[in-house]
Amino acid sequence: MKKIMAMFLIVLAVGVVRGHSQVPGPLKLVQTITLPGLKDGDFDHFQVDPAGMRLFLAAEDNSAIEVIDLRTNKLIQKLTGTKAPHSMGYNTELKKLYVVDDGGPNQVEVFDGTSFQLLGTIPMEAHADVSIYDPATQLFYVGNGGRQAKQDYTLISVVDTKTDKKVGDIKIDADRIETIRFEAKGPRMFTNMYSKGSVAVIDRTKQSVVATWSFPQEGKNFGSMALDEPDHRLFVHSRDPGKVLVIDSESGKLITTLPCVGDYDDAIYDPGTRRLYLIGTPFLKVWQKSEEGDRYDTLGQVPTAFHSITGIVVPQPNRLYIAVNHHGTTDAVVQVYDVVP
Repeated sequence: MKKIMAMFLIVLAVGVVRGHSQVPGPLKLVQTITLPGLKDGDFDHFQVDPAGMRLFLAAEDNSAIEVIDLRTNKLIQKLTGTKAPHSMGYNTELKKLYVVDDGGPNQVEVFDGTSFQLLGTIPMEAHADVSIYDPATQLFYVGNGGRQAKQDYTLISVVDTKTDKKVGDIKIDADRIETIRFEAKGPRMFTNMYSKGSVAVIDRTKQSVVATWSFPQEGKNFGSMALDEPDHRLFVHSRDPGKVLVIDSESGKLITTLPCVGDYDDAIYDPGTRRLYLIGTPFLKVWQKSEEGDRYDTLGQVPTAFHSITGIVVPQPNRLYIAVNHHGTTDAVVQVYDVVP
């Protein structure tokens, strides 16, 4: 009887393991795009051209922009007219690419989106880095200044892409910012005050800070952020200690925290699937927002490749793209994941 019971338990255990192995994860790796000719060094950020179905990737330490066709998932061009590109904006109406570059003179470089001819430059303060483009107003917001400019404040400079002129500066009382996010259906914009463990709330119409939300008891060195605009939740990654703060974007109240220890540089919230992605190492982390209140369930932890901390979700065709650095004899690549419902 004991032998029969033991065999039954073994069969049951094998069945459970097989059952678990057949459960699909939140992401399925479907393709790897090789980026030849790159040396060791970091990527920074992606930017999508939704009308032209192209993806731009800033190869910061290789002084290049990699251009990928989203229809074929193939590398189609390499733009080499930059020195240390960090982030980008793309005006689909005017077909112009804006590259934030701090590799020489700190500036925004304006390229023709078809020929990639350099059309002009817009000067910035030191450490021109983070940026975000608003297609509704055709304004491009660029973080610059701060510690590297020997200032105790940072500027978010406002560029009008219709004229390619700087039309304003928003002063942030912090010597470093890492991410900018804004409401599509409201006037507010959010940026992290890196070492202060705070978030600055900005009125884009007034071009001024209207509130500061501080969480020094929760952490500091605030990095990537994501915004769930429909449900009014702002996600902020604290690097010290490693966690994600979930903040009510109406009141500034801390709702909950999610553990997230590692090296992470991009946060993405997809309102279609109600999923939060943290791109980094050793795992790409995925949370699913529950239909019941503010519960965020861990949907998966996908092991990631060498220094793969840069990513973007492209809603059409509903895929996640992750950049993986060149290292040793291994080529740099972009990994393409299908989002599994």
